[in-house]
Amino acid sequence: MHAQSDWSQNRPFDRVLTNCRVIDPANQIDGRCDVAIRNGVIAAVGPGLAHQPSRETLDLGGALVTPGLIDVHVHVYEWVTNFGVPADAAGVHSGVTTVIDQGSAGAWTFGGFNAFVIEPAQTDVRSFVSINLAGALKGGMEGPLLHNPALVRIDEIVALAAAHPGRVAGIKCHGESGSQSYWDLDVLRLAVKAGEASGLPLYMHTGELFPVDESRRPDPDTVAARALALLRPGDMAAHVYSCMPDGIMGRGDQVPDYLIEARDRGVLFDLGHGINLSFRIARAMMAAGIYPDTLGSDVHGDFTAYHDYSILDYSLMGGVNKMVALGMPLTDAIARVTLNPAKFLKDPCIGSLTPGMPANITVLDKIEGDWSYRDAEGEELNVTSRWVPALVFRAGQRIEPDCGLLADLLSPAARPRGITRSMRHAQR
Repeated sequence: MHAQSDWSQNRPFDRVLTNCRVIDPANQIDGRCDVAIRNGVIAAVGPGLAHQPSRETLDLGGALVTPGLIDVHVHVYEWVTNFGVPADAAGVHSGVTTVIDQGSAGAWTFGGFNAFVIEPAQTDVRSFVSINLAGALKGGMEGPLLHNPALVRIDEIVALAAAHPGRVAGIKCHGESGSQSYWDLDVLRLAVKAGEASGLPLYMHTGELFPVDESRRPDPDTVAARALALLRPGDMAAHVYSCMPDGIMGRGDQVPDYLIEARDRGVLFDLGHGINLSFRIARAMMAAGIYPDTLGSDVHGDFTAYHDYSILDYSLMGGVNKMVALGMPLTDAIARVTLNPAKFLKDPCIGSLTPGMPANITVLDKIEGDWSYRDAEGEELNVTSRWVPALVFRAGQRIEPDCGLLADLLSPAARPRGITRSMRHAQR
């Protein structure tokens, strides 16, 4: 661990977080130290800051402090997509300060997403716009109607990215059986062209999603291989540990050569937790040295009803906890929800606690006690502790997360919830 000194004038801090463990992979920090905030930005990170003048000192009772968490895969275009969840429910109220909506909006529907989701949210919301003009209406289940070459306009994506730099951060596309049964790889090839023309990365869904033309169903063992072959260095494929037959691992029990080749040439992989995560496949891939670069959640509601979250039993922090339970070191898991997503976005202003950066901070409590997780194949993973969001700072603003969507981490009686009792607040 190394301390970071005050970046500004020698004035009182607005707030100091103390009595905590700090993990900041970007700055190679893992240890006991304090975090100081001034004017909505990180002022200093290091030992002894609680003894310096500050308007407020917050004793965190031994909690874990990380840079604000980043979820690279959510769906938050509520009321336009029937499966969208509220942005702040998936964001700050789940301990996450930055979320990337994956394909809910297209070039023709981004205006509403910008005005009614991005603008009012406390969470920092970005968009990977769908390669099709309309986005993911009705869960994208009308694949033959929505996700076809006739609804792609590369020039409109280029213009949208230029008009909304940062907010339009990439392009969502698909490499699965339904799309290939109708148009082979035509739409995916157009997505690559749009990425090249706009300078944006691609995020590609894998695993069967759209209705399949059964008369032209592709061989599931070829679907992921053919799609991954088109991705460029810096593009990302989702659902790396999915158990779908046409997913990245496919139906075998060995890591396929095409996955190794894609990784070696710079293609990135996201957990994309969602509803198809397999602990069996995760163990096999981890044993072969294949780890997700990021731990996106794919948080969304039911595809058949508006604002129905009754089946939602996974989250970003749930994914972190599961990866740790499967053997990933905690520091590596934190890097995959802070440093690595920031690199993927090419955004130097998020993902770390570097002095001078916006004070986006997540505070996690460790809850002791037996708990279990279940995967898509019905396997249970039993643990004796878990990390749960307790407090969030978004550009220095303090938010107490209600954790209302965290069914994978908290019992119904514990949601919604605010700051944990273990924290003690002191004014100076």
